[in-house]
Amino acid sequence: MANTILHKADTRGHADHGWLDSHHTFSFANYYNPERMQFGALRVLNDDVVAGGRGFDSHPHDNMEIISIPLEGALEHKDNLGNTVITEAGEIQVMSTGTGVFHSEYNAYPDKTARFLQIWLFPNQLNVTPRYDQAKINIADRKNILQQLISPDKNGEGTWLYQDAWFYMGRFDKGITTEYAVKKPGNGVYFFVISGSFAVNGQELNARDGYGITDPGQLNITALEKNAELLVIDIPLFS
Repeated sequence: MANTILHKADTRGHADHGWLDSHHTFSFANYYNPERMQFGALRVLNDDVVAGGRGFDSHPHDNMEIISIPLEGALEHKDNLGNTVITEAGEIQVMSTGTGVFHSEYNAYPDKTARFLQIWLFPNQLNVTPRYDQAKINIADRKNILQQLISPDKNGEGTWLYQDAWFYMGRFDKGITTEYAVKKPGNGVYFFVISGSFAVNGQELNARDGYGITDPGQLNITALEKNAELLVIDIPLFS
């Protein structure tokens, strides 16, 4: 039987800074829970809401793969690699911070809220040359299927990173069931419900719930509501 861990939405860490309202699935900043340090190479999964015109000032990172997935609005990204770009809902960005990078992330609009997922992975290579990548994903293509966003393959669909990890998103009609099997032996799977509700091998999950499975076999995913949206992270269990 698969080993599982359930992170209900209302058990996450929470920080409200006024301009930033953030929920932390794993220990982050002032939220510390020794039982929620990571899920394999998945270290951070933050659910962030940023007020218009506000954001994260320039700050450093190294040896971490950092993914931003805007769900509403847009982010303006600047870094010391010379990138100044806007990432909107329907796009994703990946930074391989490697030997070190400084970056800022701001809500691109002064009068609109930005909502995005901020996800950190431990890399499988240390001290790489820092890089930034961005990909536009056709949201319509994830209707009733799991659409690949990220993989280790530099020539794959979406974008890539330094880890044997795959990211998928799908938006499903009520009652639609899809199957999923891990991409690499030894990987686990972490599910994060963006909206609506799902059953994963019979476990009901609601909006913003997380669910990790450490030794998955064939997984059956059923949408329990119309337009239910799900993020699937296929991740090494050890960084």
